[in-house]
Amino acid sequence: MAKTLHSGRVRALSGSALVPGDKSISHRALMLGALAVGESVVGGLLEGDDVLRTAACMRALGAEITRHEDGRWHLYGRGVGGLSEPADMLDMGNSGTGARLLMGLVATHPFTSFFTGDASLRSRPMRRVTEPLTRMGARFFTREGGRLPLAVIGTASPLPISYESPVASAQVKSALLLAGLNTPGETTVIEREATRDHTELMLRNFGADVRVEATETGGRAITVTGFPELTGRQFDVPADPSSAAFPAVAALLVEGSEIVLTGVGINPLRIGLYQTLREMGADLSFENRRDQAGEPVADLRVRASRLKGIDVPAERAPSMIDEYPILAVAAAFAEGTTRMRGLAELRVKESDRLAAMARGLAACGVVVEEEADALIVHGKGRAPAGDALIATHFDHRIAMAFLVLGMAAERPVAVDEAEAIDTSFPGFVALMNGLGAAITAEEEQRA
Repeated sequence: MAKTLHSGRVRALSGSALVPGDKSISHRALMLGALAVGESVVGGLLEGDDVLRTAACMRALGAEITRHEDGRWHLYGRGVGGLSEPADMLDMGNSGTGARLLMGLVATHPFTSFFTGDASLRSRPMRRVTEPLTRMGARFFTREGGRLPLAVIGTASPLPISYESPVASAQVKSALLLAGLNTPGETTVIEREATRDHTELMLRNFGADVRVEATETGGRAITVTGFPELTGRQFDVPADPSSAAFPAVAALLVEGSEIVLTGVGINPLRIGLYQTLREMGADLSFENRRDQAGEPVADLRVRASRLKGIDVPAERAPSMIDEYPILAVAAAFAEGTTRMRGLAELRVKESDRLAAMARGLAACGVVVEEEADALIVHGKGRAPAGDALIATHFDHRIAMAFLVLGMAAERPVAVDEAEAIDTSFPGFVALMNGLGAAITAEEEQRA
């Protein structure tokens, strides 16, 4: 049964919290730990449904993965090229990252794999990875439009390629780099705009030979050398900056708030939202900077702020592509117009996020314009009306964004299909309520 949550206006948020581990890094930790020789021990792994699906799939491919009582995950890998044919369908649930990266991983193994997912994932495009992986020798049988369910016929004789990606996608880049691990020679991905580089950093941390070079056009060329000996590692996953965005923006919008979010990843290719919020007038700072498993982390302090509308540079989109829903909520409270462009990628996320945000904001009384690749929000420097039930289309970020809006709106906001939140942020309601929010389930409303 679909779960409806209600969020009403609250007084100041306060306190300190640790948001779940970074989803992108968690997926990659499981995949590379399954390829490494020896034992890897990972703490802070995100235990949302998306990542748990990846763990189950890596077990199906032959890796030994266990979670101990102390919350740390122990992985015993099979070595590069050592994965085995799964006996059953690989069900990726709602995870586009897990599906696309894992398709790259198995494409250069000589066996057949079958992929499926939930209704949302089965509607998302996969040709962006199947096309270049076909050039490496794999074969794919898909539904119309290149969609799941699909079969991957892995190649026994993979070919290294140099591929210029037509889309700014860390998933495409990562799928090809993972395929390149079990491919002779050098596999190169050229990206016109820099995308999150967790795969490159983690590959190096496990012992792979990875080069990153600037191109003449301002992009980057990332090259991995095939058949490395990856060695097991011990590390902790940083807190997810995309998840931290929701309590951070809530603290900005609720008058009198001040919170600290500890151990948040501040990879320069992931913090475009925080740069944008500062330009809008946000009082936020990164404190106690340090390094964790090759990734920079810090404690994020946020204080309530009056925001102003700005034009967000389109070239910043790759560094904050998942944060536009919560940025749009911040823009709804700002004084003046916020223009967000270069957002075509949002059309093919868990939902059509551009359309979902435009409809939801309008239902809450916000003046908003939706264009093919843009969202324009006309803020009035005060709380919007709220008083709406938002259709989330089973999109976790849409659900969380509108629950944040409800915390500072004039009247409560409700979201449907809120169980989607568990795919990336298990414990979201408890964490937010612990800081002072008032999120309740529909049955609690009736009581």
